[in-house]
Amino acid sequence: MQQVKNGDTVSVHYHGKLNDGSTFDSSEGREPLEFTVGSGQVIKGFDDAVIDMKPGDKKTVNIPVDQAYGQPNDDMVMEYPITDFPADMKPEVGMELQMSDNDGNVFPVVITDVLEDSVVLDANHPLAGEDLIFDIELVSVK
Repeated sequence: MQQVKNGDTVSVHYHGKLNDGSTFDSSEGREPLEFTVGSGQVIKGFDDAVIDMKPGDKKTVNIPVDQAYGQPNDDMVMEYPITDFPADMKPEVGMELQMSDNDGNVFPVVITDVLEDSVVLDANHPLAGEDLIFDIELVSVK
């Protein structure tokens, strides 16, 4: 059986959890996740975890924050004038929105505070600052 190495395209089933045991994502009931190892399509810790696995292998890996989504970055939190929101929209804490930068790149943000004249938006990845636990099953290597 072929062992996974950098550059291989693999298919995996996975179950992602936080340290408190809560699930943040899973491939259960879906097609396996397919990606090319070492290409940056998944977080570094997940990429590293599948190296040397063989089809049918299962493992649980703990991925520290620095090999996951990193620490939250204060530069990714911004105030946005409330007058720039559509008149028929009532911004609320926890609301998820899409924004775009000057180059047209679209990225998700979450409203973290609604002030009198502005809204605080956080563009950090929702899992920034978290250590992650993945149960991984290697389905195939191409």
